[in-house]
Amino acid sequence: MPEPQTFSHDTFLSAFTWRYGSDEMRCVWSEVNKRRLWRRIWVALAEAQQRAGLVSAEQVADLRAHADDVDIARAHAIEAEIHHDLMAEVRAYAEQCPVGGGIIHLGATSMDIEDNADALRLRAALDILLRHLRRALLRLADLADHESERVCMAFTHLQPAELTTVGYRFATYAQDLLADYRALRQFRIELRGKGLKGAVGTAASYAELLDGTGVSPAELEAQVMSALGLDAWPVATQTAPRRQEWALLAALAGMAQTLYRLAFDLRLLQSPPFGEWAEPFGRSQVGSSAMPFKRNPINAENMDSLARYLAALPRIAWDNGAHNLLERTLDDSANRRLLLPEAFLAAEELVLRAVKILNGLRIDEAVIRRNVETYGLFAATERLLMQAARASGDRQQLHEIIREHSLSAWDIVRAGQPNPLADLLAADPRITALLPAERVRALLRADGYVGDAPQRARQMAAVIRAELDEKG
Repeated sequence: MPEPQTFSHDTFLSAFTWRYGSDEMRCVWSEVNKRRLWRRIWVALAEAQQRAGLVSAEQVADLRAHADDVDIARAHAIEAEIHHDLMAEVRAYAEQCPVGGGIIHLGATSMDIEDNADALRLRAALDILLRHLRRALLRLADLADHESERVCMAFTHLQPAELTTVGYRFATYAQDLLADYRALRQFRIELRGKGLKGAVGTAASYAELLDGTGVSPAELEAQVMSALGLDAWPVATQTAPRRQEWALLAALAGMAQTLYRLAFDLRLLQSPPFGEWAEPFGRSQVGSSAMPFKRNPINAENMDSLARYLAALPRIAWDNGAHNLLERTLDDSANRRLLLPEAFLAAEELVLRAVKILNGLRIDEAVIRRNVETYGLFAATERLLMQAARASGDRQQLHEIIREHSLSAWDIVRAGQPNPLADLLAADPRITALLPAERVRALLRADGYVGDAPQRARQMAAVIRAELDEKG
């Protein structure tokens, strides 16, 4: 059991204690905030019991007066003796309340307090995360809009394919992140606490306590949950359904998947063979301890590392739900102290780094243009194939002709020479018999071969802005 102490860098600290996530998020998951929420619930319970005539106004006022006076050192000292953290807090609180101390936790079981407090913390953490996600989505919308017409090479199998636009690529990330935002926002709306249902969920202790008062356990529960601004599960065991936390972790992992892909694509596009994008790099930033010239994508790599960690957490939450046997087991308790705060701190750091990258992203127009000039001719051969076939050509024969010239051109490009494909195709009589050489060259100008990508990118940007404006 922990002794009262001041933590410093002389002992083990989690990276989430100071390196990843914000102070605001750490506050939500702090020990002091948790205990303040416990006390808030005890006050709400006492207020409802006062209305039922079970406790006095003076007792409730005493609890209310000391609700913020959390004394971690005293609670830990008591816990070292009794080995129960919530009961240690009850006793520490009671010592501060000479009038009302004796009514704290009246009728309740530990999880009536802890699970409702955790639901309140989940809600507060979601509010922070959703605020950051809005910033990321709006920035992606701006990039999709602004870059909607900028033609670039698309890659399939990490090989040059056809053409797309930079904005359309951003729109793919934006579409996925919008789905993640919607899932988390909906979870926030539907989030529930356990309510007040006692040791096995039957509310028997409350029924006994309220006998003869004219107040039912359900009415008492409704009053307390209304004071907390939180809905209750209609049915629970000793705990709230642990499936809720698995669903939340799965949604956070889904968001991590989207941001992982964005970061990984950036890492590819920042490598010199691509060279089209680069994350911001400070004037004094060091890329490598051994190679002074390096400009490593450290923020994108950090995102992928944290996303990989976050993606593994839903499995723990799954086990917590599946193994919450009969009316409850305690084998989820220790890991939940780590699981919930670390999931949110990792998720928040992912989004914060994404916003940082997107705000400072460098897009190299010259390199994009060079890659289009080098590889775009190959992409435009599909356009030539369609038009030559429409001019009564044999599609299969044309495909073989274009394939042969393309392979020859690839060898020349790999040798570092300009792409000769347009000259080869415009000089082939089997093609010029169907289309004039000038028409062949015009069809092989790749810049316009992007379909409706610009319009779709702008439409996605508009959808995001409209939805975020609507939802506030």
